[in-house]
Amino acid sequence: MPAESASRGDPLESMEGASSGEEETEDSPDGMAAVAAGDSAPYIGQRFLTHDAAYEFYGGFAKLCGFSIRRHRTEGKDGVGKGITRRYFVCHRAGNAPAKSFNDGAQQQRNRKSTRCGCQAYLRIGRDPGAGGPEWRVTGFSNHHNHQLLRQDEVRFLPAYHVISDLDRDRILLFAKSGISVQQMMRIMELEKCVEPGSLPFTEKDVRNLIHSFRRFDQEEQNVDLLKMCRNFKEKDPNFKFDFTRDANNRLESIAWSYASSIQSYEIFGDAVVFDTTHRLTALDMPLGIWIGMNNHGMPCFFGCTLLREENLQSFDWALQVFLNFMNRKSPQTILTDQNIYLKEAVEKELPSTKHALSIWLIAARFPSWFKAVLKEQYNDWENEFYRLYNMENTMDFDHGWSDMVDCYGLHGNRHIASLFASRNTWALPYLRGHFSAGLTASTGVSNSINDFIQRLLSAQRRLSYFIEEVALVVDCKDQAGEQQTMQQNLQNIILKTAAPVEGHAAAILTPYAFSKLQDELVVAAHYASFHLEGNAFLVRHHTKTEGGCIVTWNQKEELISCSCQMFESSGFLCRHALRVLTALNYFQIPDHYLPARWHRTLPAPSKSLNGTINHSGASKSVKTLQSIVSALVSEAAKSDERMEVATREVSVLLTRIRQQPVLVNFSGESVHSSMAAVTDHCISSENVKISK
Repeated sequence: MPAESASRGDPLESMEGASSGEEETEDSPDGMAAVAAGDSAPYIGQRFLTHDAAYEFYGGFAKLCGFSIRRHRTEGKDGVGKGITRRYFVCHRAGNAPAKSFNDGAQQQRNRKSTRCGCQAYLRIGRDPGAGGPEWRVTGFSNHHNHQLLRQDEVRFLPAYHVISDLDRDRILLFAKSGISVQQMMRIMELEKCVEPGSLPFTEKDVRNLIHSFRRFDQEEQNVDLLKMCRNFKEKDPNFKFDFTRDANNRLESIAWSYASSIQSYEIFGDAVVFDTTHRLTALDMPLGIWIGMNNHGMPCFFGCTLLREENLQSFDWALQVFLNFMNRKSPQTILTDQNIYLKEAVEKELPSTKHALSIWLIAARFPSWFKAVLKEQYNDWENEFYRLYNMENTMDFDHGWSDMVDCYGLHGNRHIASLFASRNTWALPYLRGHFSAGLTASTGVSNSINDFIQRLLSAQRRLSYFIEEVALVVDCKDQAGEQQTMQQNLQNIILKTAAPVEGHAAAILTPYAFSKLQDELVVAAHYASFHLEGNAFLVRHHTKTEGGCIVTWNQKEELISCSCQMFESSGFLCRHALRVLTALNYFQIPDHYLPARWHRTLPAPSKSLNGTINHSGASKSVKTLQSIVSALVSEAAKSDERMEVATREVSVLLTRIRQQPVLVNFSGESVHSSMAAVTDHCISSENVKISK
């Protein structure tokens, strides 16, 4: 019976065998597919005006069942003889793809596993021009699948159902021309269509492909020469650094650059770095890598940029090598990146002594598309539970909690959950404790400020012919805004919340941002009890607890203290447990090495100036005079809010004017600009910060 021949063996052979007979009668769809499809199932003798109409109908039926279709083969040739007489449409998993062969010396490619598994489901239509009605008729149909059909919340992810309408296409191209990132485009259209994140009928990859296929550079964009921009900038600022590579066709392949102020910032704040490679320069269709850190006021600071033609191991190797060269071969203690296998390999190769971690906010940005369709109304509860686990103190509690979370939300077998758990040692805080991150592992606040800064950088492509200069303006604007905010923070009153002398000591040394972090721990420390064990060990736990706690060890001779929670090693701030022990030991000041210089109000001068000369300590007579003037200024301004407002505004204007003056090097090898900045910070922090209780 023809139906049986279509249900086993190769579907192509079955169809060819059936086509030699008069007419093939097929069983109606069976099992789950028949129930799911209902009355929409094709049937023998069903007629269509065109073969495209038949394909569209079969495609709709396939989507309801949980699979997609493709055109397989035809009989006859359009415009020759009777033209096309038969057409075959098959399941997207029909046939078996041959393995790829690689020639020696050919460019290495990933041999992706094919989804084809010899499925036998198909629809055959034949042409019947003499019927007096619609000329295409169903002559063969089988809905026997040898694979599992997808659920309705899964089938939309099949490539065949990724549809970008003409209206959406026009919106996407308009967004691209405006310099909006693909992630922003997706979110805007989700809000416009009032759909959940990840529920659009197309993916980010579809949008990127569309932008690439419709890209048409205007005359300005055709003349873009990033290398020329860098050379021109180098003529204006000799301390500007850049590097590049060309491909075999002499086309710019990769380019990276960093500004003088960025290199100075890295020397102090380069202990923890985020290397964000999730964005693209839309106008040039090139991946954009941005190195960012955090300064002593908790604000993002820019270190460098790179543009790459390809996201592969070779490109990332080069980018990291060049970045280290820019920064005098100084490696960060920790680098946070996105989940990219090539970048992971590059970091292991080029930064062997650096801890490689995954940025939690870059991972969490994908949660809506990964889990909203699966968890539905439970998504928000699951997200809260995820962050509770993320902030746990020890790995054992994290692992047990993760197992309970998987059971509670029925996530067994979910590939994203499995992948997250397998890589937990690279992103979960319990596994990262002891590795310094300067607060960059925070899931909120820090991520928002960094994302805002990155969006400003991306907006620089609106004047593509001046891109390097536009980025410099964004960085300089950020630096100036940061300095103004720093001055305002330094001038504001700091309120002490405890009677502990260590609090006042820390307030006079740390920036308001850093002090607030330490102060939070100091306030909570009062609720903890300290028990002296044996030797130099102490057990510290909350006064309401009878079990658990942290072990604090104290070396009195060298004034060294450490806690099992490893907060100081991770953030540079002493934890509540260590502070409780210091208080119990009658310490009225925090040992200097537990107030790291990177969090100080007055930062240490760079070990070398940008022209390579060594900076010398001490202040010249003119610097001392300026120090006296600034001290008097702040003293007078602090007498009223109105005076403070006027002083802050006028000093900001003065600082802008000073920045416009050429940078000269004085007899000590120290730039005049850096000397003045150091004096200003010193005066503000040491003499005129009013601390009240």
